[in-house]
Amino acid sequence: MAEFQKKYSPKTYPNLKGLKGISDDLLATHFKLYEGYVNRCNTLTENLSKLGKEGRASGKDPAYAEMTRRLGFEYSGMILHEYYFGNLIPNGQAAPQKGKLTDAIEKSFGGYDTWLADFKAIATMPGVGWAITYQDPTTGWLSSHWINLHQDNHPAGYTPVLVMDAWEHAFIPDYKATDRAKYVDAYFQNIDWAAVEKRLR
Repeated sequence: MAEFQKKYSPKTYPNLKGLKGISDDLLATHFKLYEGYVNRCNTLTENLSKLGKEGRASGKDPAYAEMTRRLGFEYSGMILHEYYFGNLIPNGQAAPQKGKLTDAIEKSFGGYDTWLADFKAIATMPGVGWAITYQDPTTGWLSSHWINLHQDNHPAGYTPVLVMDAWEHAFIPDYKATDRAKYVDAYFQNIDWAAVEKRLR
């Protein structure tokens, strides 16, 4: 049997220093948290592989079942952080340039301002999670959603286009727990709209 080789490596984002309203110290802590998701993905993936080789790949095996459920949380946490860091850039533009992204926004929402108000309303709702704009691959339309616990509420088959971490670790201690709206405003000063547009199908 082939040796187990499935292992994830944390990505690095040295270009994110100097974001407006999101401190380098906060980012450094956030990167460490992200690396924890990567490490736990690797541990769970390896342990599940071992159980499979032992013939314990069964929902009736409590260890296998629990680790499988946990992997969804850790894996989605890892991937969503990569989307989040990947759509940030220092000195981002206030709004996207005219192109595929603005066309998709206009077709889906009627205009950028309407989409922005919808996204910000979702991003500032009480709770911990993620605010994400997705693209429906069958229609090309965009829609924004609140995602709980990394793995919950994703529309099946949709492509994440713009991802914002709305967990408190993404903005505390730069902002108070009650000041998430200020963090959302800072987030929109640092968006790499070119990266967002590349995610469109």
